[in-house]
Amino acid sequence: MFLIDTNRQGQVVTDAVVNQSIDNYLVNDLKLPGHGLMMYVNRPAVIVGINQNVTAEVDFHYLAKHDVQLVRRTSGGGAVYHDERNLIFEHIVNGDPQDGSQFGDYAGFAAPILKALAAMGVPDLAVSQKSNLVVGDKKFSGMTMFKNGDGYAAGGTIMYDLNVAAAHQALIPVSERRHRGVTSNRVPITNLRQYLAPAYQNLDIQDFKTVLLQHIFEVDRLDEVETYHLSAHDWEIIDQRLAEKYQTDAWNYGANPGLRAYHRLTLAAGQLHVNYTRHAGELRSVALFGTVGTPAELLAIADQLTGQPATTAAIQAILQQPAVTAVLGADAVAPLTKILVEEA
Repeated sequence: MFLIDTNRQGQVVTDAVVNQSIDNYLVNDLKLPGHGLMMYVNRPAVIVGINQNVTAEVDFHYLAKHDVQLVRRTSGGGAVYHDERNLIFEHIVNGDPQDGSQFGDYAGFAAPILKALAAMGVPDLAVSQKSNLVVGDKKFSGMTMFKNGDGYAAGGTIMYDLNVAAAHQALIPVSERRHRGVTSNRVPITNLRQYLAPAYQNLDIQDFKTVLLQHIFEVDRLDEVETYHLSAHDWEIIDQRLAEKYQTDAWNYGANPGLRAYHRLTLAAGQLHVNYTRHAGELRSVALFGTVGTPAELLAIADQLTGQPATTAAIQAILQQPAVTAVLGADAVAPLTKILVEEA
């Protein structure tokens, strides 16, 4: 196993959208042979799974107020909250790593992490429910994987001192309303800091990362570890992939199961995300979300639009209702009508 350095020109990258896209570049483009490991830190962000509906997972008012990023990964699993007191690890495997690593083997990829944490004093470590890493009966990491050909990534979080209160506010309770998409499984979570040996309890996150990697690779200094440093050429391609897909609102906000088209409107009342599927002249499904109104109010309006003919008359008959304009504002009528009627 070798180390993958994700710094950019010697600078630490904490943009969650960028960090979340690096694994895709390593698996889909660069394809370094063998078994690599990278670790990074994100600024506050909510990361949702590829098959999740953001309307059922995220408090958009909280995200906007606290400048929290929303990022969609290309692997499955549930929604998680990251901040600067949380580590993310990713195993990147291409071809035959010749170390027994296998796609789908969560326990195998968790083993070096758990072994290192045990050496740092954390007791009662285990893998639970196939892909959760736990201390006692509380989760500190959820792992996910994605595969492309003979390359794949397997990773998860390591909650050192995560702001758990912020996580509970950014992620909404599981909805009883049926929707397409994978629903997160909210379980008790815990930070590892309190379980670590005293020598490791007051480290900043970058020092914690360094010490953890030293234990994983069983070295005294990280310069003793075989390391691949992302090059300027690597970053050019990563930037291209970001511009094409991973940095777009259409991907992070709009790629929700059962919904095809996406637009974002800036209104006097706030940001409105419009996600819908139109077929045979009819709005088959509609989702409205963002910082305009409350989720319940937007859901009620979306329910009224769903099933309607995609015509100006039908849509404006709904949008011009006093109860609807009280939520969206009168300035929403014309642009929202244009989107739902004319746009592909």
